[in-house]
Amino acid sequence: MERKILHVDMDAFFASVEQLDHPEYRGKPVIVGGVSDRGVVSTCSYEARKYGIHSAQPAYLARKLCPNGIFVHGNHKRYSEVSKAVFKILYEVCDQVQVVSIDEAYLDVSSLYYSPMYIAKYIKKRVKDEIGLTLSVGISYNKFLAKLASDWNKPDGIKWITKEMMPDILKPLSIRKVHGLGAKSVEKLNKIGIFTIGDLLGYDQYFLESFLGKYGIEIYERIHGIDMRPVEAESGERKSIGTETTLSKDLEDKEEIKKYFLEFSNKISDTLKTKQMVAKTITIKMKTCQFDSHSRSKTVNIPVVESEDLYHIACELLKEYDLRLPVRLVGISVSNLEDLNSVQLSFFDNF
Repeated sequence: MERKILHVDMDAFFASVEQLDHPEYRGKPVIVGGVSDRGVVSTCSYEARKYGIHSAQPAYLARKLCPNGIFVHGNHKRYSEVSKAVFKILYEVCDQVQVVSIDEAYLDVSSLYYSPMYIAKYIKKRVKDEIGLTLSVGISYNKFLAKLASDWNKPDGIKWITKEMMPDILKPLSIRKVHGLGAKSVEKLNKIGIFTIGDLLGYDQYFLESFLGKYGIEIYERIHGIDMRPVEAESGERKSIGTETTLSKDLEDKEEIKKYFLEFSNKISDTLKTKQMVAKTITIKMKTCQFDSHSRSKTVNIPVVESEDLYHIACELLKEYDLRLPVRLVGISVSNLEDLNSVQLSFFDNF
């Protein structure tokens, strides 16, 4: 039986919640985070994105690009509350739900009677009617294509990529759309005349492996529609929560990496609060331009949940890392999880 996978992604989630709660913000450029000049943007509304603003961008630059923007601190308690309401709907639809972050999830609806399109429209309508927010849904037979599809018609979009559409539907897309190809790899491929996925499809697996390293096999499989990763629904206690990203350009500056750590810390904190959990072990991960992975971890005596605490520990771990090569991927994860209500939190007790 062919799998039917949905990727659900809330549209500009934090900024959309702000616009939901503050009608005077609607239709205007809303920037969450970056209130102080030394801060960074957490996320922004689609109106703000038209000015070139994006997440992890320095606040001073965002203010220069959009001086009339509405900059807000953000209300993570409120975001967690709304996220719970959204996920409640998802779990009512299907029990095979993989939570990716506070505003993103995969659903395996292969065993359900209704068509994936019907289910996607049902989810969109319920979230819009009951909560007042829009989301975008990608549908396909694997996770890579479902995630690619969810970004196709944002915001408030829906897209179904079938096997029959492959690989032609991917051919016009930039190779930047292939998850896992960082800026250095894209530049390297561009230099030999490979700009689109159609160009990339002209090369075999052995070439991509020799040209891009061991990760080239995975890239080859993805552009040919092969991705066997399962939707990992939670069963029992969740072992870890994390987020990572392949960078648009390789980084050598730790201060730049910290901007991503701040964004990840906010997301992980929100997810922990949504799940009513705390963490005792914090891990940072980095993959170099040569595809070597490195990680550093710290286990604390008193569990943490606040984004400021997670960010502080991640930055301390980064200090220990010898940045000899540019990095193409960064991430943070937390593990050794406990029930939020069973512990008394005091971050400074860790020192």
